[in-house]
Amino acid sequence: MNLTKREFLQLMTAAGVAGMAVGRHADAAAAADQLYDVPRFGQVSFLHMTDCHAQLKPIYFREPSINLGIGSMRGQLPHLVGEYLLKAAGVPAGSAQAHALTYLDFESAARRFGKVGGFAHLASLVKRVRSSRPGALLLDGGDTWQGSGTALWTDGQDMVDACKLLGVDVMTGHWEFTLGMDRVKQIVEKDFAGKVDFVAQNIKTADFGDPVFKPYVIREINSVPCAIIGQAFPYTPIANPRYMVADWEFGIQDQNMQAMVDEVRGKGAQVVVVLSHNGMDVDLKMASRVTGIDAILGGHTHDGVPVATLVSNKSGKTIVTNAGSNGKFWVSSISRSRTRKWPTSATSCCRFFPISCQLTRRWTR
Repeated sequence: MNLTKREFLQLMTAAGVAGMAVGRHADAAAAADQLYDVPRFGQVSFLHMTDCHAQLKPIYFREPSINLGIGSMRGQLPHLVGEYLLKAAGVPAGSAQAHALTYLDFESAARRFGKVGGFAHLASLVKRVRSSRPGALLLDGGDTWQGSGTALWTDGQDMVDACKLLGVDVMTGHWEFTLGMDRVKQIVEKDFAGKVDFVAQNIKTADFGDPVFKPYVIREINSVPCAIIGQAFPYTPIANPRYMVADWEFGIQDQNMQAMVDEVRGKGAQVVVVLSHNGMDVDLKMASRVTGIDAILGGHTHDGVPVATLVSNKSGKTIVTNAGSNGKFWVSSISRSRTRKWPTSATSCCRFFPISCQLTRRWTR
């Protein structure tokens, strides 16, 4: 075979390009395995997402450079940003996780690591984790059906259908209620019937105080009864137009939460998780006041918290965490041990994942 100089150069260029691509894919594969392959702990696992705001496609999303903590919360999670957050979480600067968690060198990091989030990439990770954790439940903390043009034009139907395809098991809400009471009830009673449980212990009718939705659901995971109690955004009637939820009352309702925890424990629940849209500061306070909760998986304040907080109360400890926003994060492996006890360190049973499109591309079709 005889090659001209021009043909030889073309061939070497093509080989070089191919080699570079192979190297990049190998690096991405190794990084993905390191980030997303975590040892399984215990026999009960929950996967948690929140505040995606109808973002179905991957996006560029810059985390804030300021997060004000008032009083005793000053300088504490979730009110740490930039290098302070990286130090607290033990995340190396310049990494894909650092790009997802902070605003640092955002422009150059965005070019290097690409977009984050997207339901296709999230679905790939859900399937991957569920394959190694049979029975794991996917919990959605709300702010899901609103936030995009297609969600507006379809009255939230595009996101309802997407969540069913994603495999959401249980959810609570906030911006969902801006669709109006009738539309929310229609989705819960028809689209979600037999597929997704919508729970909220703190929503009652304004006239007689009757529950509007199921306060909780008890599901068995690998023969372990697990209760998921819903906590919708407590300030919906004043944060959003009142006419949208004219017949419903909200509020934090700590006392009723305690009653629900006691009720599910009385029914045999060995694990109690609160799926919350309080905001993390309120969740931390609730964890200190209400006893018997194993974990609070929170939303609303869009805090990407890579290190869960272990809160003490008069009867034990409660794990509190938050899964960020816009589909760029999720929390996985909130897992209980076979000894029916949670670990003394929240980080040993809770993992926080950024949804990196580059790292999940090989699993996404």
